[in-house]
Amino acid sequence: MGMKVNFARIFRRLAEQHGDAPALINCERERSYSFRELHLLTNRIANVLRDDLGLGKGDRYLLILENDNLALLHLWSILKGEASAVFTNVRDPLEEHLRMAEFIKPKVVLIEAGMAARYAPALHAQGIKVAVLDTPAEPVPGTYDFWALVNAAADTEPDVELDCHVHHPLYRFTGGTTGTPKCAAYSYDNLAFIIDSMNAIEDHVFHRGTRILHFAPLSHGSFLSLLPTFMAGGCNLTQNNPDIELWRGMVERHRVTSSFLVPTLLYRLAALQQQSPRDLGSLEAVIYGAAPMSPDKIVELRQAFGDVFLQAYCATEAPGVVCALPKRLHRSDSEADRARLASTGLPNPGVEVMIVDDEGREMPVGEPGEIWIRHRGVISGYYGNPEQTAKEFVNGWWKSGDIGRIDEIGLLYLIDRKKDMIISGGFNVYASEVEAALNSHPAVLMSAVIGIPSQEWGEAVHAEVMLREGAAVDEKALIAHVKAAIGAIKSPKSVAFVAELPLSAVGKVLRRKVQDKYWQGRERRIG
Repeated sequence: MGMKVNFARIFRRLAEQHGDAPALINCERERSYSFRELHLLTNRIANVLRDDLGLGKGDRYLLILENDNLALLHLWSILKGEASAVFTNVRDPLEEHLRMAEFIKPKVVLIEAGMAARYAPALHAQGIKVAVLDTPAEPVPGTYDFWALVNAAADTEPDVELDCHVHHPLYRFTGGTTGTPKCAAYSYDNLAFIIDSMNAIEDHVFHRGTRILHFAPLSHGSFLSLLPTFMAGGCNLTQNNPDIELWRGMVERHRVTSSFLVPTLLYRLAALQQQSPRDLGSLEAVIYGAAPMSPDKIVELRQAFGDVFLQAYCATEAPGVVCALPKRLHRSDSEADRARLASTGLPNPGVEVMIVDDEGREMPVGEPGEIWIRHRGVISGYYGNPEQTAKEFVNGWWKSGDIGRIDEIGLLYLIDRKKDMIISGGFNVYASEVEAALNSHPAVLMSAVIGIPSQEWGEAVHAEVMLREGAAVDEKALIAHVKAAIGAIKSPKSVAFVAELPLSAVGKVLRRKVQDKYWQGRERRIG
């Protein structure tokens, strides 16, 4: 017998403890739920998923939702049922969502009202039921009205016991879906580790007074702090629009204590606070990660906001905090202190981090190698992709594909990526996917896509393109072509047309050579 969990009972105990204290505030939709109300509402949602939408053991449902709505169908609803939820970024284009649906084969898709008319016919064609949150301006044939179902449902507690290791309540795609997608499958134990790892951060971010504002997508990095806040009796607040001015207003209005932001937004925040300061004095902890952060910017931010910053290094395949750079190590008094600001921090309690050579042998202190990670949160593999699972997971370790080193006091530094991945504005962009989109244009012969230094984005997606002889296309038209194919987040910010691209002996474009000329005299750091 494996370990079992009845999450509805856990939630009921929290509702008894915290009663009328606020548990969830949807800032833009102006909805607020106490612990007691949220328990009863998520009971109704779990009952609708099971009884009205027919989602049972072995079924999957795909969520294409903004933060305010995703918060209602998040882990506290998911874990009350036997079906599995699949998260996706609401800002991905239709084609990407359809590719995901084709691969994951959901029985139901839950979607925003504004997208329903465009999405429903294509999803119906795949034999998928479509439930729409909030009411569309015009009714969409053949779709379910989510709120009508919820309002008619009983708030009886679903009596569901999940196996902590065998059942996978949640799936998340890790990035580009060219070829077989990589879709991480999480067990309850993987998700429970997230709570433990967040609470193990020495700065004690999560407590009854925590009011965390989810600005980044709840389908991605921000979801890591949802359950730790909830379990501590704190309040989760959500925002849909990636508007930093709106974020400042919400922090001021709701006396927000913490938030997770990517560095590019923090840079904008520092500038805004200098131009027109607002009262953000309620902030206790601003967690950052997912992109390179310049030590100079950290110094500037600490001057503007005080000692509130901590960094967390996490990964889709190893959810939870692998390493954290606590507030005490954000000093910049000496050169050694400043150098430490470039690290991702110290391994969290219970986390194994190993730096290895190409043969998998551990490297001595200070020597670079591939970062391998092992802890309870590391997934057992990718859904429906045994080949990639075999490549990346061995003996409980996840081979991160990042190159790093560990110094004499245990700080982990990320030096570069083995995989050609660009992190732009906190989003993962796979160079090969962007190149495939560029190369699909009739005028393009070949291309090389790299990340180049950018004040605004951390790294900006840049392409060098060789055109076919006699063909012509301008930069704007080419960027528009890529946007249409894979979405704005992944499309290049700039394109340079070149006569030649550096090639290897077997004719592969050497991205590293293209990259080097843009990074001369600068270390390409990720942290």
